Amino acid sequence: MAAGFLNVLKPPGMSSHDVVANVRKIFHTKRVGHAGTLDPGAAGVLPVALGHATRLVEYISSAGKAYRLELLLGVSTDTGDDGGAILECRRDFPIPSREAVLAAMQKFTGTILQRPPVYSAIKLHGRRAYELAREKQAVEMPLRQVTIHDLRLIEAHKSQFLFDLECSKGTYVRSFCRDFGEALGIPATMGFLLRTRVGSFFLHEAFSLEEIARFGEETLVPAETAVLHLPRFEMPEHRIQPFLHGLSTGGMELTAEEELLRVYGRGRFLGIGRYEAAMQELRPVKVFREMSD
Repeated sequence: MAAGFLNVLKPPGMSSHDVVANVRKIFHTKRVGHAGTLDPGAAGVLPVALGHATRLVEYISSAGKAYRLELLLGVSTDTGDDGGAILECRRDFPIPSREAVLAAMQKFTGTILQRPPVYSAIKLHGRRAYELAREKQAVEMPLRQVTIHDLRLIEAHKSQFLFDLECSKGTYVRSFCRDFGEALGIPATMGFLLRTRVGSFFLHEAFSLEEIARFGEETLVPAETAVLHLPRFEMPEHRIQPFLHGLSTGGMELTAEEELLRVYGRGRFLGIGRYEAAMQELRPVKVFREMSD
């Protein structure tokens, strides 16, 4: 059975679930999952896991993401993008200067508080926020802390702005566009959105569904690609088998800045371990015996 990750180039107009359905047909397997949902109108990198690699999908959520986005001034919508119902439309606003835009950008770099859009998959009281919004129920989205690592203005043309944005997990680009407009005193919404990176999955290495159907398993990358953002640890020879059988290893003095580690033995990926500094112990979290055979 095929196992590993696909770096899928999702086209606009297709949901992430649609991509998974297509991959299931191509590889004739039900064990498929995706990481980092992309809105149907957006395009770009969508990591998709097959076989035992699906066990690593959860770890991609902690990886950073990068986007190229279009911000449109003068209009706001209920969804936060140009596909939603118009809430406000202004045509008489003064076009902000480049200096004003650059000044506003400073407010959106680093750790900030952001309110996710109502039309999102976040659960409130056991239901998706977008379900409540479609039923016209009042929805108050809680603020969340996110980090924008880098924000660059690529192009400005009257009321249209093109940005490159690198951010932490949980960041909503639609909310960024809405809030950026508010900082300028002008309603704003998101135009097109292209995701250029998720962790170690990059746009220039992505395959279209047509290419995946044509080349099949040649487009797969190793399962461990999903966790390359985690620090690497090489397990001593005598502790490889105990680790694979779920046993912790004590007496470990590591300098890892993060608790989660990707663990290798004899150069092969063994799984994910959690280092507990207080006990100087490395505990298996997710083991891949099939990777070590």
